[in-house]
Amino acid sequence: MRRDRALLEMLYASGLRVSELVGLDLRSVNFGDCMVLVRGKGRKERIVPFGSKAKQALEDYLPVRQRILQERKKSGQQALFLNVWGERLTTRSVDRLVKKYVRHYGPAVKVSPHSLRHAFASHLLTEGADLRAIQEMLGHASLSTTQKYTQVSIKQLIEVYDKTHPKA
Repeated sequence: MRRDRALLEMLYASGLRVSELVGLDLRSVNFGDCMVLVRGKGRKERIVPFGSKAKQALEDYLPVRQRILQERKKSGQQALFLNVWGERLTTRSVDRLVKKYVRHYGPAVKVSPHSLRHAFASHLLTEGADLRAIQEMLGHASLSTTQKYTQVSIKQLIEVYDKTHPKA
């Protein structure tokens, strides 16, 4: 449960790809600055911030992680997120976890780890973040790729404009 909470908080708080999340090592996380060093597509590295809720969830998970490593005698394991055998989680495992928690909201709800990445970008844009900053955090080489993630927010902005601007 603590691992799952930390994992979900990190996905949403950082906008990481699921492959980037499962590729994180403990040493990649800077708890003091709430930053994580991510190895993205093409082995490119970037630094991504994460929030206080994700930090707290990670800190709550670390004793569980340590206990798994001790029980499984895996002292050399560097992966941040572990399965019950002390091995690195897979992207498929994360997908199953996300779907497991979403089932509580009903069978019609379609959410994936990628949905959390999309929500991250859309929510940042809605709250006024610069598109280039979002591009950097998502690790996109092209701004046009980032714009695809934010189409929903742009539609929302147009609706707000049409409803509230006196000259619309």
